[in-house]
Amino acid sequence: MSLSCRYAAQCCARQLRASTIPSSSLRAASSLQQRIARRNNSTEAAPSPKITAIVDQISQLTLLETADLVASLKSRLNIPDLPVGGFAAAPGAGAPGAAAPVEEADDAAPAAAEKTLFTLKLKEFDAGAKPKVIKEIKQLLGLSLVDSKKFVESAPKVMKESVPKEEAEKIIETMKALGAVVLME
Repeated sequence: MSLSCRYAAQCCARQLRASTIPSSSLRAASSLQQRIARRNNSTEAAPSPKITAIVDQISQLTLLETADLVASLKSRLNIPDLPVGGFAAAPGAGAPGAAAPVEEADDAAPAAAEKTLFTLKLKEFDAGAKPKVIKEIKQLLGLSLVDSKKFVESAPKVMKESVPKEEAEKIIETMKALGAVVLME
């Protein structure tokens, strides 16, 4: 027999076996399935009709209308704009970077006069200090060794964004001691 014929024969045999199962074991299997279904659904709360109506209305909006909705919700609920993605989301940068935008939102006028968040850019480095710079970049940005090497070799490149002044100065001093030039913009 070929493989497809053998497979068809096995499927037919399974179906015949399934149809000849005693009703008592069939009832036990269905009650087990019902209990599992109830257990899985017990953690999900049924959405209220109000929520369901809102979801239906939002799903019918165009992309521009959705963007306007998000902007108006942010302004009404006082949700600050946070930087998204890139190297700002690297380990170690999350906690200080997340608190600073709230301070900027509170002091909108002084923020224009005095900058509190900076962008760090690796400008250049000494050829002899390349291994040390790669290790430091790996630690600062949470990259793999290969990615850190590619990052350093592609200088000048932005290291971190939205960094508080104190942390930026520490990073600049550390990189300067290793033989790298980092700019604070």
